[in-house]
Amino acid sequence: MFGFGKKENEQNFDSVTSDVGSLNINKVQSEVSEAQDRDLVSMRDNGDSQNPTSTSPENFIQEFQPSGTSVQKEQIKLGSLSATTADDRDAGANTLVSQPINPIALAPRPTDIDETGLSENLLLDLLLKTLNLHGASSVPALCNHLALSGGVIKGLIEIGKSKSLIENTSRNLQGEIRFDISHIGSIQAEKAMLKSGYIGVAPVPIKQYHKVCRAQSNRSEPVTEKVFNQAFAGVNFADDLVENVGPALNSSKPILIYGLPGTGKSFFCRQLNKIFGDNVLIPNAIEVNNEIIQVFDPEIHQSVESKPDQQSLLKLDSGHDPRWVLCKRPLVVTGGELHLDMLETKFDANSRTYRAPLQVKANNGILLLDDLGRQKVSPKELFNRWIIPLEERRDFLSLISGLHFEVPFELMMLFSTNLDPSELIDDAFLRRLGYKIPFAPMDQNQYSQVWYQACDEFGINCPETDFNYLIENLHRKYNKAFLPCYPRDLLSIMGDQMAFKTLERQVSQELLDFAWKSYFV
Repeated sequence: MFGFGKKENEQNFDSVTSDVGSLNINKVQSEVSEAQDRDLVSMRDNGDSQNPTSTSPENFIQEFQPSGTSVQKEQIKLGSLSATTADDRDAGANTLVSQPINPIALAPRPTDIDETGLSENLLLDLLLKTLNLHGASSVPALCNHLALSGGVIKGLIEIGKSKSLIENTSRNLQGEIRFDISHIGSIQAEKAMLKSGYIGVAPVPIKQYHKVCRAQSNRSEPVTEKVFNQAFAGVNFADDLVENVGPALNSSKPILIYGLPGTGKSFFCRQLNKIFGDNVLIPNAIEVNNEIIQVFDPEIHQSVESKPDQQSLLKLDSGHDPRWVLCKRPLVVTGGELHLDMLETKFDANSRTYRAPLQVKANNGILLLDDLGRQKVSPKELFNRWIIPLEERRDFLSLISGLHFEVPFELMMLFSTNLDPSELIDDAFLRRLGYKIPFAPMDQNQYSQVWYQACDEFGINCPETDFNYLIENLHRKYNKAFLPCYPRDLLSIMGDQMAFKTLERQVSQELLDFAWKSYFV
């Protein structure tokens, strides 16, 4: 119940086409411009100030007013939330607060090299490396490899042929002309590999990433009581949860949740994407000063795109820029394994590729730092690292060349711990957190509701006399609090015993004793 299901997602760029003859570019550009004016919200164009330079990070600082509603800091006393039968993996299924995005307006499909926002040399090197890896390929195949339209690929091929880097070869079984790399092109590809080992989907420029990321912010609309109740329908919480936790979701400050293990802290954090449940565009990679940083992670980003049909493959004006993947809002969970290096751009010297840090992968979603205080790095060091991002909603990263650049910090930051917050960090850092929400064990009535919900989920019948035995002879006798994690865990053990002994799926005192002794040490 409290786990987070991750799906392996494969991105498919079959929607890319090589046919550019029938496209009315002026009409498409006009429609895209109108859609952008209609759909892009709270977006500020920062001009050349977001183009990275080799100067210090201070040169990148821009004035930016957070769109989230500011809420006064306060200490909240909150009872524990109750467990539920809801599927964690569907936490982002319902669109509630944010309005559905228009992917075509946010990221229109580029039809020529200039519209990609990338340099001709970067794209040509990427094409040569692709041909060097895959061998002779047709235009449609190269479109799939690079997620670029046929018009862009054909333009790059012509440039490569003019420089004797690419040459024509035989046709494939479908009658399509195949192109291969020349001897000179192979030398150029090897030189390009020494600079960057990245081979794959073409990146998006950092400036476009800023604009799209801010347009998709989960802070664009306030969370209301109605929205909260709709998102958590079927989930049992303590009575005062809506009044106390709801306002915290409108704050621009991070939230600290603390309490005993098993009170539902991690589960609650994982459910928050239900409130901001619309889909967002995630780039496969971003380009910074002609360097490529991989962003899309199939273990984090759950694609919601289906494979396009053959008809859409033949239309350049169909769908958004395939360099972006339409996904559920991401949820990144990290715990005791976190160290400061994971919050910086990672360069692999062997493959000569860059990977984005956790907070970039979590943009437009939620970043949950679980088990605060269990990391190898101290909480104070972690908070020092987050000061600027948390307050100004932007972060500064660097490349191995020493180049500093700015990335958006458009996410909800949550901290969860089983320890006393006052023992982890000092009062100054606690004030920066804004909301501190304690989770406590539930009362017997709430526990009863969760128990019978779990019984329904497992298909197990539980007579009232046996539930009373659980309360009086086990919980009270051994002084065990009513935690929302217990019902599913105990019933799961009993279900295993029922299957092994081929017993009727009904709770008994003997099964309760067996499960209790197996569960508790």
